[in-house]
Amino acid sequence: MDPSRTIVLVDDLRSFADGRIALVARTSAAGVQLLDQLRKRRVDELWLDHDLGGDDTIWPVVEVLERAAFEETPFDVGAIYVHSANPVGAGKVAQVLGRWGYPVRVVSGSGSGLSASQQTQT
Repeated sequence: MDPSRTIVLVDDLRSFADGRIALVARTSAAGVQLLDQLRKRRVDELWLDHDLGGDDTIWPVVEVLERAAFEETPFDVGAIYVHSANPVGAGKVAQVLGRWGYPVRVVSGSGSGLSASQQTQT
């Protein structure tokens, strides 16, 4: 792993099975805050889970990315990976972000390199 790469994971439960270093947000509010902190930096990989526990979803994070693109200052993201047990929600996220020109793709849970975790990080 290249420690100079910035990898962000917004997921309520999972972490990377390979132990890669990532900035992790467990809620949409924490994800929005993390993106705000990284606004001027390149994010090499942005991993988004659709359902974040309870009524929380990834949509507030998506709205931040949309707003930036609408204002013609999109985030500098190398790749966005949407991973979710909710294929309909994941597809909608990918469609919206792709429409704004973000490099996005949906990855299956088994091929994502993520595993369930009980870590509490923000």
